[in-house]
This record gives sequence, C-alpha cells and structure tokens, in this order.
Amino acid sequence: MSSKLKLEIVTPESIILSEDVEMVTLPGVEGELGIYPMHIPLMTQIIPGELRFIKNGEERLMAVGEGFVEVTGEKVSILTDMAIEAKDIDEAKAIDAQRRAEARLKEKISDEEAAAAQAAIARSVTQLQIKRKIKK
Repeated sequence: MSSKLKLEIVTPESIILSEDVEMVTLPGVEGELGIYPMHIPLMTQIIPGELRFIKNGEERLMAVGEGFVEVTGEKVSILTDMAIEAKDIDEAKAIDAQRRAEARLKEKISDEEAAAAQAAIARSVTQLQIKRKIKK
C-alpha cells in the first residue's frame, strides 16, 4: 500500500503540477473533499476555491477555478481553468481583474458574457482570499 498520491493539475495552458503528495483537500461542488492514498474512485466537479496538499510534511496552498477532478486509489487528476500557487498570486492583478469584470457586468452584455464576467470575479476573489490567508 502506497503512502503517496500522484497529484496532477492541468489547465488549458499547461501542466501546472505533477508531484507525489501525502494528501489533497479541494473544493468540491458539495463541499470540501479530503483525499488520501487508496481513496475510492471518484469523479466530480470542483468550484473556485482553495486547494491544499501536503508534500513531505509541508502544506502548500493553491487557488483553483472551476473544473473536474478524477480520483483513483493512487492518483488525483484535476482539469481546471485556473491553478495558481499562493506564493505566485499577484494581488494587484487580481484586484484589477475583479474591477474590470465588475465594470463589464454593469454594461449591456449577453448572458454568455455575463457568465464569463461572473467566472472572472470568482477566480479573482479566490486568488485574493488565498493571498490574504498566507499573509496572516
């Protein structure tokens, strides 16, 4: 029995992470999911929020966007529209992106454009929450 999981996080741009970890906690649509090695197989949707994982006894934080996760006993595969390690979040950029998206929502736009703007706000808010959490 392995004491590690392979954590793979992929965005449309690239493979963000592919590492062996001890555990993963992620934001599922029905609440937070904690995943350890030998977890039962699972496939579900994730929402924007905080992803935590433990590698070599050290906890690391990431901001993730919407997407999907597939869990097997030895692997956690995440496909998401955003994944940024807490230390790499640019707070000024996140604030600017949130302001632009909020301004866009005040314009006369299609439902599709409004959904994209709301998703951008969710991603920005998630990044800001994670960044502010690590500053404490």
